[in-house]
Amino acid sequence: MKLFGSSLILAGTALGAGMLAIPMVLAQFGFFVSAGLMFVIFIGTTYATLLLAEACTKTQQSTSMSSTAYFTLGRKGMHFTNILFYLLLACLMIAYTIGIGDLLHSMLLEVGVDLSPVVGYTIFSLVMGLVVVAGKAYIDKLNRGLFILMIAMLFVVIFSLMNNIELANLSQESGFSVNDVVQYSAVIFTSFAAIIVIPSLVSYNQDASIAQIRNMVLLGCVIPLVCYLTWLFAVIGNLGVEAVSKFENISQLIAAFDGETDLLKSVVAIFSALALITSYLGVSMALYDQNKDAISKNPLIAYALTFILPLVLATLFANQFISMLDYAGMVLVFLAIWGPLAMAVKVRKPDFPQVGREQTYTVGGGQAALVATFMFGALIFVSWFMG
Repeated sequence: MKLFGSSLILAGTALGAGMLAIPMVLAQFGFFVSAGLMFVIFIGTTYATLLLAEACTKTQQSTSMSSTAYFTLGRKGMHFTNILFYLLLACLMIAYTIGIGDLLHSMLLEVGVDLSPVVGYTIFSLVMGLVVVAGKAYIDKLNRGLFILMIAMLFVVIFSLMNNIELANLSQESGFSVNDVVQYSAVIFTSFAAIIVIPSLVSYNQDASIAQIRNMVLLGCVIPLVCYLTWLFAVIGNLGVEAVSKFENISQLIAAFDGETDLLKSVVAIFSALALITSYLGVSMALYDQNKDAISKNPLIAYALTFILPLVLATLFANQFISMLDYAGMVLVFLAIWGPLAMAVKVRKPDFPQVGREQTYTVGGGQAALVATFMFGALIFVSWFMG
């Protein structure tokens, strides 16, 4: 259950952004082109995630990206990784905080309570911070319950929407070029890359076998792919490409189900909120571990840096949900593709001191897979400049 819970933390970290951003970003390409793009990005991100897991098993005391980088890439590599890590986590925490505030505002309006998004996400962030500070066992149990509830909500939504699926909607396209597909690859890439939690999870499961670590990563990466494809199928099949392509935020996506029952609209809203919360938990866990590892062991200082500083930034960057995910995509190329690639190359050298576990994990694929991973990162990096 501990390993299964870790897979759900990995999957939940990815799902929050993707579930809400993917329909709005990919609808213009139609279901089939979008599914192909998602599968390619899934392969690339999963392999890079396994590379980082390999590096974590071959280094000592790798509890965060900072310490893993230090033991593999040295002090300069650690500083570079830390800068990228904080840029990434700032973008993700801002995006999730904005999304949660927007959802809380719209959900409470339905019951006659007018709570501003700022007040909503401030209360949420401070309370969830207490759970993260309490420890990974508490995060695991809370995330496990929220994730199972989220999947149950997803099945209710899918089952309800299946009655109104129009197959003609799935093959619709709004007119796009190859450049458009490449341009939005960064946002989709961000929706799959939950790699930031790997050092924390490998440390949490330090007694697990190498096969169990590998399977934990694989399951945590497959779950988002299945959920994304199912969700995209239901949304495009019901609403059509043209309607979904016009959405600019989460509230508009939920409002599009006005023609359905009030119960379904409420379920979609709750499902969206749970997707954001599970992502928020994973990202804040990784950031809290990073702050304790790289800046201060003092829980109060780490808490303030992890939860209070992003609140200030979220207020400054309101209404920038998709933009924050886009910015995160470029940073992630270095941190989640080229970073693990460099670490794996380092730990595979004959002179690297194997000071980690009794068993160490080496990802298959050899040199060809490493070259392909580098090229995959280059594709995502280039896509960011095509906006």
